[in-house]
Amino acid sequence: MRLWLNLALLASLMLAAHGTKPPRWDPNYIVKGTLYIPYAEIAEPFYAWYDKNTKRSRIDYYGGMVKTYQLAGEGQYGTSLKLAPVTTRDNLNKLSCLQLNGTEKEHVEIQSILPDVKTFALIGTETFLGFTCDKFQLVQINGQKKNIYTLWVRYKKSPHYPASRMPIPVRYEMRGYNTLLGSHFDHYYLEYDSYVHDDIPNEVFVIDESLTCTGFPGPGTGHFATFNPMREFISGSDEHVDNAFHHFKRKHGIDYSDDKEHEHRKNIFRQNLRYIHSKNRAKLSYTLAVNHLADKSEEELKARRGYKSSGVFNTGKPFPYDVNKLKDEIPSQYDWRLYGAVSPVKDQSVCGSCWSFGTIGAIEGAFFLKNGGNMVRLSQQALIDCSWGYGNNGCDGGEDFRVYQWMMQVGGVPTEEEYGPYLGQDGYCHIANTTLVAPITGFVNVTANDPDAFKLALLKHGPISVAIDASPKTFSFYSHGVYYEPECKNDKDGLDHAVLAVGYGTINGEDYWLVKNSWSTYWGNDGYILMSARKNNCGVMTMPTYVEM
Repeated sequence: MRLWLNLALLASLMLAAHGTKPPRWDPNYIVKGTLYIPYAEIAEPFYAWYDKNTKRSRIDYYGGMVKTYQLAGEGQYGTSLKLAPVTTRDNLNKLSCLQLNGTEKEHVEIQSILPDVKTFALIGTETFLGFTCDKFQLVQINGQKKNIYTLWVRYKKSPHYPASRMPIPVRYEMRGYNTLLGSHFDHYYLEYDSYVHDDIPNEVFVIDESLTCTGFPGPGTGHFATFNPMREFISGSDEHVDNAFHHFKRKHGIDYSDDKEHEHRKNIFRQNLRYIHSKNRAKLSYTLAVNHLADKSEEELKARRGYKSSGVFNTGKPFPYDVNKLKDEIPSQYDWRLYGAVSPVKDQSVCGSCWSFGTIGAIEGAFFLKNGGNMVRLSQQALIDCSWGYGNNGCDGGEDFRVYQWMMQVGGVPTEEEYGPYLGQDGYCHIANTTLVAPITGFVNVTANDPDAFKLALLKHGPISVAIDASPKTFSFYSHGVYYEPECKNDKDGLDHAVLAVGYGTINGEDYWLVKNSWSTYWGNDGYILMSARKNNCGVMTMPTYVEM
């Protein structure tokens, strides 16, 4: 009797742990699920079609609000398409097709939604999310950092081969833990609601004939990262990224499960590491460090910048103060964070929406002063969704004065609480269902390249929206110190990133502007940078603006 029970138990375990080897995914499949990035406060639903045979993939986000197509077989280097709602002066949420063609350096590849788990090992069987699952895992330990990649898989009978069972993904998760600090440094996971191996109709990849795919209506250029956000989280073909925030191998205890992607990212990391050490050896006024961007290509870094001057006059008012008469009233240092006028640093993610963060920061500061010192968090997402008609491009770039013009037309901006959280994607404009606050009566251009005018504007009107040149690699890996970069441009055409000036001061005789970025607290000094005021470095004083209420 006992022998029979032991044999039955062994048989049941063998049946449950059917996938003693890591699963091999089908060449074509349809999958639905949600991408969770807890640290970015993002839960992003997706619906995806993957067809390796025809070299086509499609991923829809937020219930089809944004649709991305990776058509590797079209054109010389492939084509990426993004279908998104665009709100203009004449149309609300008009479905539009934006196109970006591959280049010799950056081919368009089809995008898998399932990880390559060839090097994963089976560690057990457990009930997970209501299913009996095999649990596969890869653990990487380098120094004081430990990365754990885990895949839960269930099985069902294959409709094509009744004698075998088909693996069904349940969750793919990454956790990074720092044993020295006793804290997690990264966490994201994909939960799969459904997985179907089936022939995919051609219509899935065909764009409606009524749509004409074009470039962008306003300033800025498209980025591959915004056309395929999932690329950052899943390792698909040779050049795709293996999951979010591809972690580094050596000093930071980070590795990759895919050998080809590992080598690709390793080469980028190697060059960046050499650059960081070389700059630090030069004894600059600031220090660089390996951060969460250290394995990103130039194209990916560029995607996190989203400002490009259109060169047109922004219709702002001239600076109204006589600076010479008020110089004596200007203190030697100031920091609006100490008074509660600055909301927490956020992460714009792969969306090129920096312009919305800098602009909202300035409006929040002005509303703080108008509202008796009460901080109200306003919605960046509303600006992304609704100001297309004034020349902004959602996740593909924009300018602050276009937001001001839009606000004066609609009567304000909704709070983040009422409009909904930041999505990191273009979305449907739904301000009609919200209460608009912080109405503005106009906006002012602070006198360009005048440090005293800049300080005076900060003191009297709160944090200021500014545009800078963030293209030098030193900016991407800034850690601390006063940032002075001779290669920075300070003319209007050279500015490519929008940020928020919240104060100023002096360190070791070097005057600086205290600037808030939108690349998370992992970047810079808890998300901030001290930018040198010398020679209008990087253009902080080129196009500063504040609003009137």
